[in-house]
Amino acid sequence: MRTEEYTAEELFRQLNETDESESLEAKALSRDTTRSIMETVCSFSNEPGLGGGVILLGVAENDGAGPRYVVENIEDVDKAQLDFATQCAGMFNFPVRPEISVEQIDGKSVLKVFVAELPAGRKPLYFKSDGIPKGIWRRVGSSDQRCNEEELSVFYNREEVCDGLPVEGVSLEDVDEDAVKRYRFLREKVNPAAEELTFDTPRLLKALGCIDRKNPQQLNLAGVMMFANAATLRELYPAARVDYIRVPGTEWVADPERSFVATELRGPLIPLVYRAIDAVRGDLPSGFLLQEDDIQAKTVGLPVRALREAIVNALMHRSYRVNRPTQIIRYDNRIEIVNAGYSLKPEDELGEPGSEIRNPRISDIFHEINLAEEKGSGIRRMRIMMMEAHLTAPTFESNRGANTFTIRLLLHHFLGEEDLKWLTRFDRYGLDDNQKKALIFLREAGAVNNLVFRQLSGVDTLHASAALREMRDEGIIIQKGAGNATYYVPGEIILHKGDETLQASGETLQDNEARLQDNGARLQDNGARLQDNESIKLALKPLKKRLKPAILNQIVVDLCKIKGFECSELAGLIHRDETYVRTIVTKLVRAGRLRMKYPEMPNHPHQAYTAAKQG
Repeated sequence: MRTEEYTAEELFRQLNETDESESLEAKALSRDTTRSIMETVCSFSNEPGLGGGVILLGVAENDGAGPRYVVENIEDVDKAQLDFATQCAGMFNFPVRPEISVEQIDGKSVLKVFVAELPAGRKPLYFKSDGIPKGIWRRVGSSDQRCNEEELSVFYNREEVCDGLPVEGVSLEDVDEDAVKRYRFLREKVNPAAEELTFDTPRLLKALGCIDRKNPQQLNLAGVMMFANAATLRELYPAARVDYIRVPGTEWVADPERSFVATELRGPLIPLVYRAIDAVRGDLPSGFLLQEDDIQAKTVGLPVRALREAIVNALMHRSYRVNRPTQIIRYDNRIEIVNAGYSLKPEDELGEPGSEIRNPRISDIFHEINLAEEKGSGIRRMRIMMMEAHLTAPTFESNRGANTFTIRLLLHHFLGEEDLKWLTRFDRYGLDDNQKKALIFLREAGAVNNLVFRQLSGVDTLHASAALREMRDEGIIIQKGAGNATYYVPGEIILHKGDETLQASGETLQDNEARLQDNGARLQDNGARLQDNESIKLALKPLKKRLKPAILNQIVVDLCKIKGFECSELAGLIHRDETYVRTIVTKLVRAGRLRMKYPEMPNHPHQAYTAAKQG
């Protein structure tokens, strides 16, 4: 269900269980300013792919004990509606007409306001008093953020943010004829009578939308990515590659003495898909057949069509304006594909019919040669194929702030004989199948949250929260974090059931959580210990009590070049408050200068940060 389809009472429960979200905001008429409320209206109207959002007017954060949010009683609902509608009609460059309804929560009146996303032709919405770009606001996570100059192209020139962007200096002479032949071969397998097969190369590329419309000799971004030769791709887009990374164990560089193996894959996208699948296939525990004209599984194990769909999805929907390679990370128990470019489709609608396409020309080509499923059905097909193979359903993480999209495929046969035996330990709690899936995932990944539970089970936010709370109340899992940052780790009942692997993992999680709770003195001691390392001493040399933000940011990046650090460790090293350090780290991740150890779960209890490779 979309957010606007819930009642105000259901949304109020959701606020207290999972806090505000991308599409849900609480505003108190007694506390929040008109400007603050209208900024949320502006961001819901503007944010691409969000579909709008709901504001609960008359709901305030609770300053005391008890629930996170409480209801104010709006005594004059007619005046409140009139004031709000008047402000929406007069403060922006054109009137906004939200859907306003009066509903009751615990016998008190609130306004449920649905602000729809504006059509592309009417964006951006902005405050008349501020102009452009200062008056434009966007929705990032659960916050409203001012639009900057760089983001204006999202609203004003769609060509510049997708694969229709002309690429200066790249002509038909830079086309890789082998890539064109590969397209013709695959297209003929799908439709031998396709008219475009009779075209010469220039006409074919024009028909595929790979030529700039204003300059018939110049390739656009789609043409470069699909058909340019390797030298041109390396020169102009050095990060438009796939890095296949083999990590020993189940954590990102868990042991610094055991280095991972990385392979860089480059070239036009169609051959690149096959090379990426072949690289992963060589590390899979089960045998697969990779044919010249198709890819299909011949034995039990991870379905190669699901792997193919995941890799194609990444290359088809990634943002090629971001200078960051696509990463395929192979752990012992899972495959993670981390991609530049958040999902334009809301997370709750992933797997539902319909699609929001970042690169329409590249997408069409992949569909025409049958490398991708029908539009809007790729994620749904991945789920079906994984479940048919008795594997845990894939999970997806879209992070607008970091501008990334992560697909996780667990190489785990769900509810196999060993799993069923392990789950008998919890028979007395009467867990349903969805809760059992969550426990299996928890055992493999170390933590679980509401989003992952929903993707594993297909239930909505409220049902997922209730199921997780039930296991928490029984002591099976332990809740960490708060609001939409809530996640769960193994509880005592799991840790003392004889599963040594999980117990060791749980002890690590508990030890890490204890470090996060350390007081300032402990952080200072930890920092002093870490400074024994000469490399760390060198990185800390510019450190002073007062520093410009840019210098302090560089010190943090230089530290994270040495090894992965948690925020608590960084706070001890640079002698700053941990909350302040988290703010610094968040900005550096968004800027692409740091990367998370667990990008698929930003609130993971093991979260640490390393410097990202530049270029």
